[in-house]
Amino acid sequence: MNADATVARKALEQVCARGDLALAQECYAASFVDHVNALDLHGHEGIRRSTDLYRALLDDLQIRVVDQVTEGDRVVSRWVMTGSNRGRGAEMSGITISRMEAGRIVEDWSALDSLELLRQLGLVRTLLAAPRLLRATRA
Repeated sequence: MNADATVARKALEQVCARGDLALAQECYAASFVDHVNALDLHGHEGIRRSTDLYRALLDDLQIRVVDQVTEGDRVVSRWVMTGSNRGRGAEMSGITISRMEAGRIVEDWSALDSLELLRQLGLVRTLLAAPRLLRATRA
């Protein structure tokens, strides 16, 4: 496996899913920019905010990279996210394109179907979780 692909896999499966922010220092550049659908997050603080959001929404969050393609300074990772909220399970797939420099991710573009996640969790359940989600994004 390509070294850049290994970094991108660790970033998704360990940093994003498990909230391993110590490992984030190794995987992401300090100037990192994360584009998730219409949301842009910056730096290591942005990584913390992003991981806190998903970990607050899904109690037993797991992300599994199922396919990767590398070309030049880009790694494309197709992944599946699973977890549950108040006992209701959910699964969502997405794609992240990572731009690499010197063995670290400097920019990510992720596409995922957030509405599908809301549907699986049930809109009422998601609205009940809103205070938890707001705390995670503001902390």
